Amino acid sequence: MFIKSNLCLFNSIFKRGIHGNKSLIENCIEVTNRNPRNLERLLIARKPQGYHLEKQFRNFWHKLQVSPSQRYVVVEIVHFQNGPVITVSSNEWALKKLLYRKYDSMAYIALGQVLAERCLESGINEIYYDESPNSKVSLLLKELEKNNIILHEPDRYIHPYPWSLFRPEKPWETHE
Repeated sequence: MFIKSNLCLFNSIFKRGIHGNKSLIENCIEVTNRNPRNLERLLIARKPQGYHLEKQFRNFWHKLQVSPSQRYVVVEIVHFQNGPVITVSSNEWALKKLLYRKYDSMAYIALGQVLAERCLESGINEIYYDESPNSKVSLLLKELEKNNIILHEPDRYIHPYPWSLFRPEKPWETHE
């Protein structure tokens, strides 16, 4: 019955005239990119430099901030311009029901798993983290690395001058 219903659905979609993108691309005159973070993904966007005497280092696009309190823990991914992008807390109802305590080491591991999942869903693969981690935060960082989150951001691509000896590989080109 399940297979029969899927075939009926496929046939109805095929009859409506849904087709590939080939005809759309042939008729396309201009492309509008609506992703505000596209230049960051291409490693072209500027990172805020700040002043070298400032206490707070700002040379990042996304930064991991861990805010423990006496009752629960909040972990945020902060964009340098727009503030918090992703927030995970051990005070969230779904996590609170699974944890024995909201501030022990298992809470940090669970927060790492949930944060990694939310980061990958939103397309954030690289995060900047600069503080020296304590034992609980190191569990969170290990969990992020285990789930394919890189804890340092790549360097920004800077277009070389014509007379430059070193020519870095462009991040948007693939060579096979």
